[in-house]
Amino acid sequence: MFPWQKQKTEAIEKRENRKISKNLKDNIAYLEEQYSYGLNYDFESKSVHGPTGKYHLLFYSTTVNTQQLSNHIVSPLLEVKKDIPINQILSVPSITPIKNMGEAEKGLNEGSVIIFKEGLAEGFEAKIQDFKHRAVEKAENEKTVKGPKESFTESLPTNVSMFRKKIPSKDLIVENINVGMRPAMPVTLIYERDLVNDEVLENIKQRIKNITVDNIRNVEILEQFIEERPSSLFPSMLYTERPDNASNFVSDGYIAIIMDNSSSCLIAPITIWSFFHSPEDRYLRWAFANFSRLIRAIAYFITLFVSASYVAVTNYHSQLMPIDLLLAIASSRERVPLPIAFEILLMEVAFELIREAGVRIPSPLGPTIGIVGALILGQAAVEANLVSPIVVIIVALSGLSSFAAANYSINHTLRISRFLFIAAASVYGLLSLLGAILLWVAYVVSISSFGVSYFSPATPSTKSTHDTFFRKILKNERWRPGFLNPKDWDKY
Repeated sequence: MFPWQKQKTEAIEKRENRKISKNLKDNIAYLEEQYSYGLNYDFESKSVHGPTGKYHLLFYSTTVNTQQLSNHIVSPLLEVKKDIPINQILSVPSITPIKNMGEAEKGLNEGSVIIFKEGLAEGFEAKIQDFKHRAVEKAENEKTVKGPKESFTESLPTNVSMFRKKIPSKDLIVENINVGMRPAMPVTLIYERDLVNDEVLENIKQRIKNITVDNIRNVEILEQFIEERPSSLFPSMLYTERPDNASNFVSDGYIAIIMDNSSSCLIAPITIWSFFHSPEDRYLRWAFANFSRLIRAIAYFITLFVSASYVAVTNYHSQLMPIDLLLAIASSRERVPLPIAFEILLMEVAFELIREAGVRIPSPLGPTIGIVGALILGQAAVEANLVSPIVVIIVALSGLSSFAAANYSINHTLRISRFLFIAAASVYGLLSLLGAILLWVAYVVSISSFGVSYFSPATPSTKSTHDTFFRKILKNERWRPGFLNPKDWDKY
Protein backbone atom coordinates (compact mmCIF):
# COMPACT_ATOMS: atom_id res chain seq x y z
CA MET A 1 0.00 0.00 0.00
CA PHE A 2 1.35 3.43 -0.96
CA PRO A 3 1.85 6.05 1.82
CA TRP A 4 -0.90 8.27 0.43
CA GLN A 5 -3.28 5.30 0.30
CA LYS A 6 -2.45 4.47 3.93
CA GLN A 7 -3.08 8.06 5.00
CA LYS A 8 -6.43 8.13 3.21
CA THR A 9 -7.46 4.83 4.78
CA GLU A 10 -6.45 6.00 8.26
CA ALA A 11 -8.38 9.27 7.84
CA ILE A 12 -11.51 7.40 6.79
CA GLU A 13 -11.20 4.94 9.70
CA LYS A 14 -10.69 7.79 12.17
CA ARG A 15 -13.80 9.56 10.92
CA GLU A 16 -15.88 6.36 10.96
CA ASN A 17 -14.79 5.40 14.50
CA ARG A 18 -15.69 8.78 15.99
CA LYS A 19 -17.99 8.13 18.96
CA ILE A 20 -21.42 9.69 19.30
CA SER A 21 -21.42 12.36 21.99
CA LYS A 22 -24.00 12.97 24.71
CA ASN A 23 -23.90 16.61 23.63
CA LEU A 24 -26.56 16.87 20.94
CA LYS A 25 -25.07 20.05 19.46
CA ASP A 26 -21.70 18.35 18.82
CA ASN A 27 -23.35 15.50 16.92
CA ILE A 28 -25.47 17.87 14.85
CA ALA A 29 -22.57 20.20 14.07
CA TYR A 30 -20.34 17.33 12.95
CA LEU A 31 -22.86 15.75 10.56
CA GLU A 32 -24.06 19.10 9.21
CA GLU A 33 -20.45 19.91 8.34
CA GLN A 34 -19.84 16.50 6.75
CA TYR A 35 -22.98 16.71 4.62
CA SER A 36 -22.69 20.42 3.70
CA TYR A 37 -25.96 21.41 5.34
CA GLY A 38 -27.30 24.56 3.69
CA LEU A 39 -25.46 23.88 0.45
CA ASN A 40 -26.88 20.37 -0.02
CA TYR A 41 -30.46 21.36 -0.81
CA ASP A 42 -32.07 17.99 0.03
CA PHE A 43 -30.17 17.34 3.28
CA GLU A 44 -32.49 18.09 6.20
CA SER A 45 -31.60 18.75 9.84
CA LYS A 46 -34.73 19.04 12.00
CA SER A 47 -35.26 19.44 15.77
CA VAL A 48 -38.21 17.83 17.55
CA HIS A 49 -39.13 18.95 21.09
CA GLY A 50 -41.19 16.25 22.74
CA PRO A 51 -42.52 15.89 26.30
CA THR A 52 -39.63 13.57 27.22
CA GLY A 53 -36.76 15.55 25.73
CA LYS A 54 -35.16 17.11 22.69
CA TYR A 55 -34.60 15.00 19.56
CA HIS A 56 -32.89 15.76 16.29
CA LEU A 57 -33.47 14.14 12.89
CA LEU A 58 -31.05 14.13 9.95
CA PHE A 59 -32.00 12.71 6.54
CA TYR A 60 -32.15 13.28 2.81
CA SER A 61 -35.61 14.49 1.87
CA THR A 62 -35.30 12.88 -1.57
CA THR A 63 -34.61 9.36 -0.29
CA VAL A 64 -37.06 8.86 2.62
CA ASN A 65 -40.76 8.13 2.71
CA THR A 66 -42.11 11.44 4.00
CA GLN A 67 -45.44 9.95 5.04
CA GLN A 68 -43.75 7.32 7.24
CA LEU A 69 -41.44 10.03 8.58
CA SER A 70 -44.41 12.12 9.70
CA ASN A 71 -46.70 9.33 10.94
CA HIS A 72 -44.25 6.85 12.44
CA ILE A 73 -41.35 9.00 13.68
CA VAL A 74 -42.23 12.68 14.24
CA SER A 75 -45.74 12.11 15.64
CA PRO A 76 -44.73 9.42 18.19
CA LEU A 77 -41.81 11.57 19.44
CA LEU A 78 -44.17 14.50 19.99
CA GLU A 79 -46.85 12.42 21.70
CA VAL A 80 -44.92 10.04 23.97
CA LYS A 81 -45.35 10.86 27.69
CA LYS A 82 -42.92 8.37 29.25
CA ASP A 83 -39.15 8.36 28.99
CA ILE A 84 -38.69 5.04 27.22
CA PRO A 85 -36.12 3.93 24.59
CA ILE A 86 -36.57 5.38 21.11
CA ASN A 87 -36.80 1.97 19.48
CA GLN A 88 -39.88 1.27 21.63
CA ILE A 89 -41.49 4.60 20.74
CA LEU A 90 -41.27 4.40 16.97
CA SER A 91 -43.38 2.06 14.89
CA VAL A 92 -41.18 1.86 11.77
CA PRO A 93 -40.41 -1.67 10.52
CA SER A 94 -36.66 -1.43 11.14
CA ILE A 95 -34.84 0.73 13.68
CA THR A 96 -31.34 -0.06 14.97
CA PRO A 97 -29.05 1.65 17.50
CA ILE A 98 -25.75 3.13 16.28
CA LYS A 99 -22.64 3.80 18.37
CA ASN A 100 -20.37 5.86 16.10
CA MET A 101 -20.47 8.41 13.31
CA GLY A 102 -19.37 5.87 10.71
CA GLU A 103 -22.63 3.98 11.21
CA ALA A 104 -24.57 7.26 11.11
CA GLU A 105 -22.96 8.26 7.80
CA LYS A 106 -23.58 4.80 6.34
CA GLY A 107 -27.25 5.04 7.30
CA LEU A 108 -27.61 8.52 5.80
CA ASN A 109 -25.93 7.39 2.58
CA GLU A 110 -28.38 4.49 2.34
CA GLY A 111 -31.38 6.80 2.70
CA SER A 112 -32.24 6.21 6.37
CA VAL A 113 -33.22 8.76 9.03
CA ILE A 114 -30.69 9.28 11.84
CA ILE A 115 -32.16 10.21 15.25
CA PHE A 116 -30.25 11.68 18.21
CA LYS A 117 -31.52 12.51 21.68
CA GLU A 118 -30.05 15.08 24.04
CA GLY A 119 -28.00 13.38 26.78
CA LEU A 120 -27.85 10.01 25.03
CA ALA A 121 -24.47 8.78 23.72
CA GLU A 122 -25.98 6.75 20.90
CA GLY A 123 -28.17 7.34 17.89
CA PHE A 124 -30.80 5.39 16.01
CA GLU A 125 -31.19 4.56 12.35
CA ALA A 126 -34.75 4.33 11.05
CA LYS A 127 -34.93 2.61 7.65
CA ILE A 128 -37.76 4.24 5.73
CA GLN A 129 -36.04 4.55 2.35
CA ASP A 130 -38.09 5.42 -0.70
CA PHE A 131 -35.67 5.38 -3.63
CA LYS A 132 -37.25 5.89 -7.04
CA HIS A 133 -36.72 3.26 -9.71
CA ARG A 134 -38.28 1.80 -12.82
CA ALA A 135 -41.10 -0.66 -12.56
CA VAL A 136 -40.47 -4.25 -13.63
CA GLU A 137 -40.50 -4.24 -17.43
CA LYS A 138 -39.88 -6.62 -20.33
CA ALA A 139 -36.34 -7.74 -21.07
CA GLU A 140 -34.84 -5.67 -23.89
CA ASN A 141 -31.67 -7.59 -24.83
CA GLU A 142 -32.82 -11.18 -24.20
CA LYS A 143 -36.26 -11.34 -25.72
CA THR A 144 -38.21 -14.58 -25.87
CA VAL A 145 -41.52 -15.65 -27.40
CA LYS A 146 -42.29 -18.27 -24.75
CA GLY A 147 -41.54 -17.93 -21.07
CA PRO A 148 -41.52 -15.07 -18.52
CA LYS A 149 -41.09 -11.53 -19.83
CA GLU A 150 -39.98 -9.60 -16.73
CA SER A 151 -36.46 -8.25 -16.31
CA PHE A 152 -34.34 -6.92 -13.46
CA THR A 153 -34.58 -3.26 -12.42
CA GLU A 154 -32.07 -0.89 -10.82
CA SER A 155 -33.53 -1.59 -7.35
CA LEU A 156 -31.69 -4.22 -5.29
CA PRO A 157 -34.68 -5.12 -3.04
CA THR A 158 -36.88 -5.58 -6.12
CA ASN A 159 -34.32 -7.86 -7.77
CA VAL A 160 -33.88 -9.93 -4.61
CA SER A 161 -37.66 -10.29 -4.31
CA MET A 162 -37.80 -11.70 -7.86
CA PHE A 163 -35.21 -14.31 -6.89
CA ARG A 164 -37.25 -15.15 -3.78
CA LYS A 165 -40.39 -15.50 -5.89
CA LYS A 166 -38.75 -17.88 -8.35
CA ILE A 167 -36.81 -19.91 -5.75
CA PRO A 168 -39.01 -20.06 -2.60
CA SER A 169 -36.53 -22.01 -0.49
CA LYS A 170 -34.95 -21.62 2.93
CA ASP A 171 -31.66 -22.68 1.34
CA LEU A 172 -31.53 -19.63 -0.95
CA ILE A 173 -28.89 -17.38 0.61
CA VAL A 174 -28.64 -13.66 -0.12
CA GLU A 175 -25.27 -12.50 1.25
CA ASN A 176 -23.84 -8.97 1.17
CA ILE A 177 -20.15 -8.05 0.93
CA ASN A 178 -19.19 -4.37 1.06
CA VAL A 179 -16.79 -3.10 -1.57
CA GLY A 180 -15.11 0.30 -1.87
CA MET A 181 -14.67 3.09 0.65
CA ARG A 182 -16.27 6.25 -0.77
CA PRO A 183 -18.80 5.01 0.04
CA ALA A 184 -18.87 1.25 0.63
CA MET A 185 -21.44 -0.40 -1.64
CA PRO A 186 -22.94 -3.85 -0.98
CA VAL A 187 -22.29 -6.61 -3.50
CA THR A 188 -24.99 -9.26 -3.14
CA LEU A 189 -24.22 -12.93 -3.75
CA ILE A 190 -27.21 -15.23 -4.31
CA TYR A 191 -26.77 -19.00 -4.14
CA GLU A 192 -28.30 -22.18 -2.75
CA ARG A 193 -26.29 -23.32 0.25
CA ASP A 194 -27.16 -27.00 -0.26
CA LEU A 195 -25.85 -26.91 -3.87
CA VAL A 196 -23.04 -24.36 -4.21
CA ASN A 197 -19.39 -25.39 -4.32
CA ASP A 198 -17.83 -23.77 -1.24
CA GLU A 199 -14.40 -23.42 -2.87
CA VAL A 200 -15.81 -21.49 -5.83
CA LEU A 201 -17.93 -19.37 -3.48
CA GLU A 202 -14.90 -18.51 -1.34
CA ASN A 203 -12.89 -17.68 -4.48
CA ILE A 204 -15.50 -15.15 -5.57
CA LYS A 205 -15.79 -13.67 -2.07
CA GLN A 206 -12.03 -13.26 -1.80
CA ARG A 207 -11.81 -11.49 -5.16
CA ILE A 208 -14.50 -9.04 -4.07
CA LYS A 209 -12.86 -8.41 -0.70
CA ASN A 210 -9.49 -7.76 -2.38
CA ILE A 211 -10.86 -4.79 -4.34
CA THR A 212 -9.31 -1.58 -2.97
CA VAL A 213 -10.79 1.01 -5.35
CA ASP A 214 -12.74 3.94 -3.86
CA ASN A 215 -16.12 2.93 -5.23
CA ILE A 216 -17.88 0.50 -7.55
CA ARG A 217 -21.38 1.53 -8.58
CA ASN A 218 -22.74 -1.49 -10.46
CA VAL A 219 -22.05 -5.03 -11.61
CA GLU A 220 -20.83 -3.88 -15.02
CA ILE A 221 -17.85 -2.21 -13.28
CA LEU A 222 -17.51 -5.02 -10.72
CA GLU A 223 -17.13 -7.61 -13.49
CA GLN A 224 -13.94 -5.92 -14.71
CA PHE A 225 -12.40 -6.01 -11.24
CA ILE A 226 -12.99 -9.66 -10.36
CA GLU A 227 -12.59 -11.45 -13.71
CA GLU A 228 -9.46 -13.56 -14.09
CA ARG A 229 -8.29 -12.20 -17.46
CA PRO A 230 -9.37 -8.56 -17.87
CA SER A 231 -7.69 -8.27 -21.29
CA SER A 232 -9.24 -11.46 -22.69
CA LEU A 233 -11.64 -11.35 -25.62
CA PHE A 234 -13.83 -13.91 -23.85
CA PRO A 235 -15.99 -12.92 -20.87
CA SER A 236 -15.58 -15.12 -17.79
CA MET A 237 -19.00 -14.27 -16.34
CA LEU A 238 -22.44 -14.40 -17.90
CA TYR A 239 -24.32 -11.10 -18.00
CA THR A 240 -28.11 -11.49 -17.96
CA GLU A 241 -31.09 -9.22 -17.40
CA ARG A 242 -33.62 -12.03 -16.95
CA PRO A 243 -34.53 -13.22 -13.40
CA ASP A 244 -35.80 -16.55 -14.76
CA ASN A 245 -32.49 -17.23 -16.52
CA ALA A 246 -30.49 -16.29 -13.43
CA SER A 247 -32.72 -18.45 -11.21
CA ASN A 248 -32.22 -21.45 -13.49
CA PHE A 249 -28.46 -21.08 -13.09
CA VAL A 250 -28.70 -20.69 -9.29
CA SER A 251 -30.83 -23.85 -9.10
CA ASP A 252 -27.99 -25.74 -10.81
CA GLY A 253 -25.37 -24.58 -8.28
CA TYR A 254 -24.11 -21.38 -9.89
CA ILE A 255 -23.71 -18.05 -8.05
CA ALA A 256 -25.55 -14.87 -9.04
CA ILE A 257 -24.00 -11.46 -8.31
CA ILE A 258 -26.19 -8.35 -8.18
CA MET A 259 -25.81 -4.75 -7.03
CA ASP A 260 -28.00 -1.73 -6.55
CA ASN A 261 -28.16 0.57 -9.61
CA SER A 262 -27.82 -2.39 -12.01
CA SER A 263 -30.65 -3.81 -14.09
CA SER A 264 -28.76 -7.06 -14.72
CA CYS A 265 -26.80 -9.66 -12.82
CA LEU A 266 -23.64 -11.71 -13.28
CA ILE A 267 -23.50 -15.51 -13.20
CA ALA A 268 -20.30 -17.29 -12.15
CA PRO A 269 -18.52 -19.55 -12.80
CA ILE A 270 -19.41 -19.99 -16.44
CA THR A 271 -18.41 -21.97 -19.54
CA ILE A 272 -18.39 -20.93 -23.17
CA TRP A 273 -21.46 -23.05 -23.96
CA SER A 274 -23.71 -20.93 -21.75
CA PHE A 275 -23.10 -17.93 -24.02
CA PHE A 276 -24.54 -19.80 -26.98
CA HIS A 277 -27.66 -21.04 -25.19
CA SER A 278 -30.78 -18.92 -25.18
CA PRO A 279 -33.06 -18.67 -22.11
CA GLU A 280 -35.90 -19.73 -24.40
CA ASP A 281 -34.22 -23.10 -25.00
CA ARG A 282 -35.69 -24.30 -21.70
CA TYR A 283 -39.24 -23.29 -22.61
CA LEU A 284 -39.43 -24.72 -26.14
CA ARG A 285 -40.14 -28.37 -26.85
CA TRP A 286 -37.09 -30.59 -27.47
CA ALA A 287 -37.18 -30.54 -31.29
CA PHE A 288 -37.90 -26.82 -31.54
CA ALA A 289 -35.18 -25.85 -29.07
CA ASN A 290 -32.54 -27.95 -30.81
CA PHE A 291 -33.55 -26.63 -34.23
CA SER A 292 -33.10 -23.11 -32.89
CA ARG A 293 -29.66 -24.05 -31.54
CA LEU A 294 -28.66 -25.52 -34.90
CA ILE A 295 -29.62 -22.29 -36.68
CA ARG A 296 -27.61 -20.27 -34.16
CA ALA A 297 -24.60 -22.58 -34.57
CA ILE A 298 -24.71 -22.08 -38.35
CA ALA A 299 -24.96 -18.31 -37.80
CA TYR A 300 -21.89 -18.35 -35.55
CA PHE A 301 -19.84 -20.21 -38.19
CA ILE A 302 -21.01 -17.81 -40.90
CA THR A 303 -20.16 -14.66 -38.94
CA LEU A 304 -16.73 -15.99 -37.96
CA PHE A 305 -15.53 -17.60 -41.19
CA VAL A 306 -17.49 -16.59 -44.31
CA SER A 307 -15.58 -13.35 -44.95
CA ALA A 308 -12.20 -14.89 -44.09
CA SER A 309 -12.92 -17.95 -46.28
CA TYR A 310 -13.84 -15.71 -49.22
CA VAL A 311 -10.55 -13.83 -48.90
CA ALA A 312 -8.53 -17.08 -48.59
CA VAL A 313 -10.19 -18.90 -51.49
CA THR A 314 -10.29 -16.03 -54.00
CA ASN A 315 -6.72 -14.92 -53.26
CA TYR A 316 -4.90 -18.23 -52.86
CA HIS A 317 -7.12 -21.19 -53.71
CA SER A 318 -9.20 -20.19 -56.72
CA GLN A 319 -8.86 -23.77 -58.06
CA LEU A 320 -11.23 -24.90 -55.31
CA MET A 321 -14.15 -22.97 -56.83
CA PRO A 322 -16.31 -24.12 -59.75
CA ILE A 323 -15.23 -22.39 -62.96
CA ASP A 324 -18.63 -20.69 -63.44
CA LEU A 325 -18.53 -19.19 -59.95
CA LEU A 326 -14.92 -18.12 -60.44
CA LEU A 327 -15.77 -16.35 -63.70
CA ALA A 328 -18.76 -14.65 -62.07
CA ILE A 329 -16.58 -13.32 -59.24
CA ALA A 330 -13.87 -12.23 -61.69
CA SER A 331 -16.37 -10.34 -63.87
CA SER A 332 -17.93 -8.61 -60.84
CA ARG A 333 -14.47 -7.44 -59.75
CA GLU A 334 -13.32 -6.40 -63.22
CA ARG A 335 -13.40 -2.67 -62.49
CA VAL A 336 -12.71 -2.80 -58.71
CA PRO A 337 -9.22 -1.38 -58.02
CA LEU A 338 -8.90 -2.59 -54.41
CA PRO A 339 -7.37 -5.90 -53.25
CA ILE A 340 -9.93 -8.44 -52.05
CA ALA A 341 -8.75 -8.33 -48.41
CA PHE A 342 -8.97 -4.53 -48.30
CA GLU A 343 -12.35 -4.64 -50.04
CA ILE A 344 -13.75 -7.00 -47.39
CA LEU A 345 -12.25 -5.00 -44.51
CA LEU A 346 -13.68 -1.76 -45.92
CA MET A 347 -17.20 -3.15 -46.02
CA GLU A 348 -16.87 -4.88 -42.63
CA VAL A 349 -15.79 -1.60 -41.02
CA ALA A 350 -18.65 0.23 -42.76
CA PHE A 351 -21.12 -2.35 -41.43
CA GLU A 352 -19.74 -1.92 -37.90
CA LEU A 353 -20.07 1.87 -38.20
CA ILE A 354 -23.72 1.52 -39.22
CA ARG A 355 -24.34 -0.92 -36.36
CA GLU A 356 -22.72 1.39 -33.80
CA ALA A 357 -24.62 4.40 -35.12
CA GLY A 358 -27.89 2.47 -34.87
CA VAL A 359 -27.18 1.72 -31.20
CA ARG A 360 -26.28 5.30 -30.24
CA ILE A 361 -28.92 7.36 -32.01
CA PRO A 362 -32.47 7.71 -30.54
CA SER A 363 -34.53 4.53 -30.66
CA PRO A 364 -37.25 5.68 -33.12
CA LEU A 365 -34.57 6.57 -35.68
CA GLY A 366 -32.20 3.65 -35.10
CA PRO A 367 -33.74 0.93 -37.33
CA THR A 368 -34.55 3.42 -40.10
CA ILE A 369 -31.08 4.96 -40.21
CA GLY A 370 -29.45 1.51 -40.06
CA ILE A 371 -31.43 0.03 -42.96
CA VAL A 372 -31.37 3.14 -45.16
CA GLY A 373 -27.68 3.74 -44.42
CA ALA A 374 -26.75 0.16 -45.33
CA LEU A 375 -28.75 0.23 -48.58
CA ILE A 376 -27.41 3.58 -49.71
CA LEU A 377 -23.83 2.83 -48.70
CA GLY A 378 -23.80 -0.60 -50.35
CA GLN A 379 -25.40 0.58 -53.58
CA ALA A 380 -23.16 3.65 -53.83
CA ALA A 381 -20.02 1.57 -53.18
CA VAL A 382 -20.96 -0.88 -55.95
CA GLU A 383 -21.83 1.85 -58.45
CA ALA A 384 -18.56 3.65 -57.68
CA ASN A 385 -16.67 0.39 -58.36
CA LEU A 386 -15.13 0.41 -54.89
CA VAL A 387 -16.50 -3.04 -54.03
CA SER A 388 -18.09 -5.88 -55.92
CA PRO A 389 -21.74 -6.93 -55.38
CA ILE A 390 -20.74 -10.35 -54.01
CA VAL A 391 -18.69 -8.68 -51.25
CA VAL A 392 -21.74 -6.67 -50.19
CA ILE A 393 -23.72 -9.92 -49.96
CA ILE A 394 -21.00 -11.71 -47.98
CA VAL A 395 -20.50 -8.85 -45.50
CA ALA A 396 -24.26 -8.43 -45.03
CA LEU A 397 -24.61 -12.18 -44.39
CA SER A 398 -21.71 -12.10 -41.93
CA GLY A 399 -23.04 -9.07 -40.09
CA LEU A 400 -26.63 -10.28 -39.89
CA SER A 401 -25.49 -13.68 -38.60
CA SER A 402 -23.77 -11.97 -35.67
CA PHE A 403 -27.18 -10.74 -34.47
CA ALA A 404 -28.12 -14.36 -33.77
CA ALA A 405 -25.78 -14.39 -30.76
CA ALA A 406 -27.84 -15.31 -27.68
CA ASN A 407 -25.78 -13.11 -25.35
CA TYR A 408 -24.62 -9.52 -25.78
CA SER A 409 -21.15 -10.13 -24.30
CA ILE A 410 -20.20 -12.91 -26.73
CA ASN A 411 -21.42 -10.76 -29.63
CA HIS A 412 -18.36 -8.52 -29.29
CA THR A 413 -16.08 -11.57 -29.13
CA LEU A 414 -17.48 -12.89 -32.42
CA ARG A 415 -17.15 -9.55 -34.17
CA ILE A 416 -13.53 -8.96 -33.11
CA SER A 417 -12.58 -12.57 -33.90
CA ARG A 418 -14.00 -12.14 -37.39
CA PHE A 419 -11.50 -9.35 -38.12
CA LEU A 420 -8.65 -11.49 -36.76
CA PHE A 421 -9.58 -14.36 -39.08
CA ILE A 422 -9.84 -12.03 -42.10
CA ALA A 423 -6.36 -10.68 -41.35
CA ALA A 424 -5.00 -14.23 -41.01
CA ALA A 425 -6.65 -15.41 -44.25
CA SER A 426 -5.07 -12.54 -46.19
CA VAL A 427 -1.54 -13.81 -45.39
CA TYR A 428 -1.36 -17.43 -46.65
CA GLY A 429 -4.95 -18.26 -47.39
CA LEU A 430 -6.53 -21.34 -45.83
CA LEU A 431 -3.20 -22.39 -44.29
CA SER A 432 -2.85 -19.27 -42.16
CA LEU A 433 -6.61 -19.24 -41.49
CA LEU A 434 -6.43 -22.80 -40.14
CA GLY A 435 -3.45 -21.82 -37.97
CA ALA A 436 -5.39 -18.85 -36.57
CA ILE A 437 -8.38 -21.10 -35.81
CA LEU A 438 -6.15 -23.60 -33.98
CA LEU A 439 -4.57 -20.82 -31.90
CA TRP A 440 -8.03 -19.38 -31.18
CA VAL A 441 -9.39 -22.74 -30.00
CA ALA A 442 -6.24 -23.46 -27.95
CA TYR A 443 -6.60 -20.09 -26.24
CA VAL A 444 -10.27 -20.71 -25.43
CA VAL A 445 -9.47 -24.13 -23.95
CA SER A 446 -6.79 -22.56 -21.72
CA ILE A 447 -9.23 -20.12 -20.09
CA SER A 448 -10.92 -20.82 -16.77
CA SER A 449 -13.69 -19.09 -14.88
CA PHE A 450 -13.11 -19.12 -11.12
CA GLY A 451 -11.34 -22.46 -11.36
CA VAL A 452 -13.77 -24.03 -13.86
CA SER A 453 -12.46 -24.91 -17.34
CA TYR A 454 -14.02 -22.71 -20.02
CA PHE A 455 -14.70 -25.69 -22.32
CA SER A 456 -16.28 -27.96 -19.68
CA PRO A 457 -17.93 -30.42 -19.94
CA ALA A 458 -16.53 -31.04 -23.44
CA THR A 459 -12.98 -30.89 -22.16
CA PRO A 460 -12.22 -31.97 -19.55
CA SER A 461 -15.14 -34.37 -19.80
CA THR A 462 -17.36 -34.37 -16.71
CA LYS A 463 -20.78 -35.68 -15.74
CA SER A 464 -23.46 -33.21 -16.82
CA THR A 465 -26.93 -32.84 -18.32
CA HIS A 466 -25.38 -33.20 -21.81
CA ASP A 467 -26.77 -29.76 -22.60
CA THR A 468 -23.59 -28.68 -24.40
CA PHE A 469 -24.45 -28.77 -28.09
CA PHE A 470 -28.03 -29.99 -28.17
CA ARG A 471 -30.54 -30.25 -25.36
CA LYS A 472 -31.98 -33.52 -24.09
CA ILE A 473 -35.64 -34.02 -23.29
CA LEU A 474 -36.08 -32.26 -19.94
CA LYS A 475 -37.28 -35.28 -18.01
CA ASN A 476 -34.09 -37.10 -19.06
CA GLU A 477 -31.80 -34.37 -17.66
CA ARG A 478 -30.83 -35.93 -14.36
CA TRP A 479 -27.45 -34.49 -13.39
CA ARG A 480 -26.37 -31.01 -12.46
CA PRO A 481 -23.17 -29.69 -14.12
CA GLY A 482 -20.29 -31.85 -12.90
CA PHE A 483 -17.67 -29.17 -13.49
CA LEU A 484 -19.26 -27.16 -10.67
CA ASN A 485 -18.84 -30.06 -8.27
CA PRO A 486 -22.15 -29.25 -6.54
CA LYS A 487 -23.08 -30.71 -3.17
CA ASP A 488 -26.06 -32.48 -4.73
CA TRP A 489 -25.48 -33.80 -8.25
CA ASP A 490 -28.81 -35.54 -8.72
CA LYS A 491 -31.86 -33.49 -9.76
CA TYR A 492 -34.22 -36.37 -8.92
